Amino acid sequence: MDALKFWIDYAIFGILGVMSLLALTYALERFFFYRNIDVTPYRDIDTLETDLTRNLTALSIISSNAPYIGLLGTVLGIMVTFYDMGKSGNIQTDTVLTGLSLALKATALGLTVAIPTLMTYSACLRKCDVLSAKWKASRAA
Repeated sequence: MDALKFWIDYAIFGILGVMSLLALTYALERFFFYRNIDVTPYRDIDTLETDLTRNLTALSIISSNAPYIGLLGTVLGIMVTFYDMGKSGNIQTDTVLTGLSLALKATALGLTVAIPTLMTYSACLRKCDVLSAKWKASRAA
């Protein structure tokens, strides 16, 4: 249990750190792609939509799973807190509350990763709709 106690934060924060770096990388890639894209050379809407939605699945996966990774860290932290309480034989309020509050930091970090990623994903979907409409308007003219 001591090994679990030691590695929980490193593992959860490491996973969430990788997820946030991936989200940032994909978000920047999409930002620069959308800023520079010219939709008029595309011959069909399917090819355009494929290019417009590239990497959006990864953003969606990160935004939906980051809270669960954080929650896993919280549950493991609470388990360790209860285990330590059981081993010590006495229940001290300050120890319990400190352990629980430290366990909740994983959920907070998971939400910190998920919320901006979801906002980015939603903004990218909107940009895809706008660029698709622009392509359709250029074909109708």
